[in-house]
This record gives sequence, structure tokens and C-alpha cells, in this order.
Amino acid sequence: MATLGSRLRTLRKERKLTQGQLGKALGVSDVTVGYWERDLNVPGGKSLTKLAHYLGVSEGFLLYGKESEANVAPAPISGQQIPIISYVQAGAWSPECDARNLDGTVEYILTSDFHSHSTFALKVKGKSMEPEFVEGDVIIVDPELQPGPGDYVVAKNGGDEATFKKYRARGVTDNGEEIFELVPLNEDYAIRNSQKEKISVIGVVVEHRRSMRRK
Repeated sequence: MATLGSRLRTLRKERKLTQGQLGKALGVSDVTVGYWERDLNVPGGKSLTKLAHYLGVSEGFLLYGKESEANVAPAPISGQQIPIISYVQAGAWSPECDARNLDGTVEYILTSDFHSHSTFALKVKGKSMEPEFVEGDVIIVDPELQPGPGDYVVAKNGGDEATFKKYRARGVTDNGEEIFELVPLNEDYAIRNSQKEKISVIGVVVEHRRSMRRK
């Protein structure tokens, strides 16, 4: 028989969320989410309301697997607002950052996918990632994901601004630190190597948006 925990686990996996990502969005720990999914505890009050809203279902569906007698349909999966920030802001970004703490007016982009609470967007500038990415495109970046070979990443390489490149793994140091390169798609630009300069990955690109252009 399906339980609240099994329904929650199914919904979370369908949205490709980890327990940690869901917990952070709700303001609880991954341990708490684990308790809910194992039916060792039941979310109540504000936690239940926030959980249902975030997952795009009703509280009745989470609790009982069906809608209330009022026959209210499940809420559509809500979109996530992602802040579009500058490359300087991205250079100082971390998984703990929150767009609500940014100064000035913040522009947002809406996505129907589910990403971590600290996900941000950048507008591509320059020609180093052509032809796949052109100036004016928008990339969405999740700082809570670890990069793998072939991923596109936003990284910091010593300056105040972030840079957008392709991630290429190159082995591991004697101290167990991963060696990697930041590779431009445009061969006219230089490859950067983490052994030759200090480079830190800020986040992994999870979406790419391009507006239609007139020739």
C-alpha cells in the first residue's frame, strides 16, 4: 500500500531532486526528508504546505494519495524563478547564496525544471564558446552539482569575474585533488589548467536558452 513516504520519494525522483536539494528548498535537513520518505515522521503544518507547493501537488494527495472531497485537481507543477546575475556576482556565488540578498533590481527567468535553491542564470558574452553558445544566450547554472567530463561549467580563475567554459578532467594529484581544464569551444581562445593557475568551479550548466534571431 502506498504511503506518504513512498509518494514523496516518487515525486522527488521524478523531479530529479536529491534529498538535500529538496530539504534546502524547504528549510529542513536531508535527514528530515529521509525520515519523511521512510514514514518515520510526517511533515505537518507549514512544512506540509511548502512541500506540496514545491512539488506541485495538493496536501491531500501527499497525505492520502487522492484529492479532497471538493475534488480539487492537483496544482500544476510550479515554475522556478532563476535570477539572472552578472559575471562579477557569479564570481562570488556559492551554494549558500540567495538572490533575495542581491542589491538592486533582479531580473528572473522561469524554468519548469527543478534545480537547487541557489541556482542562477548568466547571459553569455564574448565569442569563446561559439558556435554552440553565442552572445546573448542564457545559461542556467546549479552550484550544488559536481562537474563531470564534458559538462559545461561556470568557474572562477583568480579574478573577480566568473568564466564559462567546458570542463575536461585530467586526473588526480598526489593529494587527491582533481586536475581539470577549462576548455573554450572556439579554438582561438586559450585552455586553462588547474595545475597552472588557481581555478575553482562555481557550478554546472543545466539549461541553455537561445532567443530566435533575425538574420
